[in-house]
Amino acid sequence: MKLFSIRSTLSRESRKPARRLLAAAAVAACLGGCASAQPANNPADPWESFNRGVFRFNDVVDDAVMRPVAVAYETVVPQLMRTGVTNFFNNLVDVWSFANSVMQLRGEQSAQTFMRVNVNTFFGLGGLLDVASEAGIERHREDFGQTLGRWGAGPGPYVMLPILGPSTLRDTVALPVDYYGGLISNVGDIPVRNSLYAMRLVDARAQLLPVDRLLRDAALDRYTLTRDVFLQRRRNDVFDGNPPDDEQQ
Repeated sequence: MKLFSIRSTLSRESRKPARRLLAAAAVAACLGGCASAQPANNPADPWESFNRGVFRFNDVVDDAVMRPVAVAYETVVPQLMRTGVTNFFNNLVDVWSFANSVMQLRGEQSAQTFMRVNVNTFFGLGGLLDVASEAGIERHREDFGQTLGRWGAGPGPYVMLPILGPSTLRDTVALPVDYYGGLISNVGDIPVRNSLYAMRLVDARAQLLPVDRLLRDAALDRYTLTRDVFLQRRRNDVFDGNPPDDEQQ
């Protein structure tokens, strides 16, 4: 699930969240230096006026609810426990990543993800410990939007979704499949399922706090930064970091 704006700048490397976040902030800062030189109207963002309105709404919700909760979570919960929570949810996501790797016919990637899930589930206390990363087994983040892109579906216009944050038309269409394909949605006990979603949301927002602090102190157009970094990251995801120069996907 794509949560708020800056989450989408995260790289494929899931082993060390703090490094990923700081790297994302560095990328955003570099893009911000060039923002004034870019045309006001981005062809990938034909609904910019609407999207900016949603972006402002998301900011209000984030300032009022999500950020304070994330700060409290970071303050109260010890780092070791927060890492365990992150690892647990990453392990659940790896199961859906495996399914998408199979749908993309990526044999080696599927095998690595399958091994990650088994190693972390059985030797990592149900995923609380990321034993697979320590063993050098690479994590591959895959979702159904990437699967559609793999088989030729273009991204379509950029879309800012309420609460969920940046997306594209292709990724928005893929969201229901990602939702029902995730393990949490298949938990039968509704209170437990809702608790897992809430915990995942808080954990994801807490991981963004280092980048959030950097960007809030910078005199930048955060909407433009969020959009440009997100679109570039998604393009890199679809093409495994090697996007073609002559077409947009």
